Amino acid sequence: MTPFETLFAVAIGIGLSAAAGLRVFIPPLGVNVASLAGELPLAEGMAWLGSPLATAALGVAALVEVGAYYIPWLDNLLDTVATPMAVAAGTILTASTLGEASPFMQWALALVAGGGSAGAVQGGTVLLRGASSASTGGLGNPLVSTGEAGGSLVLTVLAIIAPFVGLAALVALVVYGVRRLRARRSSVS
Repeated sequence: MTPFETLFAVAIGIGLSAAAGLRVFIPPLGVNVASLAGELPLAEGMAWLGSPLATAALGVAALVEVGAYYIPWLDNLLDTVATPMAVAAGTILTASTLGEASPFMQWALALVAGGGSAGAVQGGTVLLRGASSASTGGLGNPLVSTGEAGGSLVLTVLAIIAPFVGLAALVALVVYGVRRLRARRSSVS
């Protein structure tokens, strides 16, 4: 892989991984659809992700996951299960984009960039849902869930069709979140 191809693949992987931090099964479903359409080549050993069987399994899993986050008490419980799953999904998604990289580079980048970005985004959603539950008694959580699912879908599409735009959107989202958190902390102090 040329340095640009590697950077391109990492941008796709980070975007998909961040999207997995919002919803675990939407990005793999997006990768599956893009792979079946011939728009996204998968790394060796990841062909299963582009199979029709994976389409069915990931489609059902995505629908169940999105729906389950609208059940008030279940959404907070799901966050405890979704955190390690998001890290695993982010790692796998990033590894799937780094097809021609050496195995060491593929999995090192996948774990650090993919798993790290998925975990960071998932951690942010856990904090957001906790704040929503505490301040609205859970009544605001469906709005949070809608934003997370929509954000995951948008980041997935951007990561696949315009990875650097998706990466820029992710950076902007992180900067916005950090600024909001700092503003909130200074208003509380």
